[in-house]
Amino acid sequence: MDLVEFQGKQLFARNGVPVPPPGAVCRTVEEAVAAAGRILEDGASAVVVKAQVKVGGRGKAGGVKVVTSVDDARAAAEAILGLDIKGHVVHVLYLEPASDIAEEYYLSVLHDRVAKGDLIICSRQGGVDIEEVNRTDPAAVVKRQVVPSERADGLPRAVALEVVTAAQLPEEVREAAADLLVALFDAYLAEDATLTEINPLIRTPDDRVLALDAKVSLDASAAFRHDGYADWALEGVDGDDPLEARARAEGMQYVKLDGDVGVLGNGAGLVMATLDVVAQNGGRAANFLDVGGGASADSMAASLRLVLSDPAVRSVFINIFGGITRGEEVARGVLGAVEQLGDFPQRLIVRLDGTNAEEGRAILAEAAHPSIITAPTMQEAAAQAVEAARSAA
Repeated sequence: MDLVEFQGKQLFARNGVPVPPPGAVCRTVEEAVAAAGRILEDGASAVVVKAQVKVGGRGKAGGVKVVTSVDDARAAAEAILGLDIKGHVVHVLYLEPASDIAEEYYLSVLHDRVAKGDLIICSRQGGVDIEEVNRTDPAAVVKRQVVPSERADGLPRAVALEVVTAAQLPEEVREAAADLLVALFDAYLAEDATLTEINPLIRTPDDRVLALDAKVSLDASAAFRHDGYADWALEGVDGDDPLEARARAEGMQYVKLDGDVGVLGNGAGLVMATLDVVAQNGGRAANFLDVGGGASADSMAASLRLVLSDPAVRSVFINIFGGITRGEEVARGVLGAVEQLGDFPQRLIVRLDGTNAEEGRAILAEAAHPSIITAPTMQEAAAQAVEAARSAA
């Protein structure tokens, strides 16, 4: 679960990470104008108007503007609301007092899946793409693995000071930066986050350090430990694809992709292999959908309905390996799903293997449904699915 900036800052603040004074969340131009007026009346020299979307590059896309008057705030809000930033339409703004910035740094704590531990990344070069910095000037990026035994009681301050010193943060802010890193690591642990990122971490003219931006990803599988997780699902800032949100509500494992071959299989490994074999045959998968162990007519219909509701899908590759679920059950489930769905233009290419696969293929062959094509191997099925998608284009 990804948070937008203002939510990340709220999470940081409640865990002791210093952030700028709180701003205002706005959904309309008039709300933004009123908020800017209040912030300016409170003594701020300028107001920052920021798009709240779950994607980076807001500034380059025109989603962040600094204004010094109510009229400018109106113009900024009108320009940003409705803006499309990498496929995410802006429906929510965050306005806050502009901060005085002396320098910008980068700091993050994240779960390292390769090393199966925690990783701290720090750089004196902030406010820019850290991947680009790592590519062009790797010496400017400090990475510190933290093993479980080191953080039994949180991140030791000595480790935090080691990191900011290695990153060559100025001596004037190293103590404050180390304290902030300890608090950031505590937030990462306490909130069951997989990422807590500050870019930029700013130095103010009076040598304070503040999280000017916040990028936070929470482990949704840990939601049962946090009563407030559901509160983060704020209307208008959900970056999920609508089909992904619908699938999640229905308990399906679905990821929207950018191709035109729908993919439906049982087991994450098999579905991943299916994506690969579609690509090997010159096609592009439109989705990842794991139907799990069952293949009843109702479950197949729900899965197919979801895949077919994507207008980009021109064919569907159903790839089922029968283990506990037998081939004839899958075949009847597919036929039942087709009956429930009625007419649709896409061809369904079905590959059955495993337990009673021959019986399942025989049932599909006997039915001779015009929308269903069977194939004995993954390669043949993928080739037919790709060709069917091309023919339908």
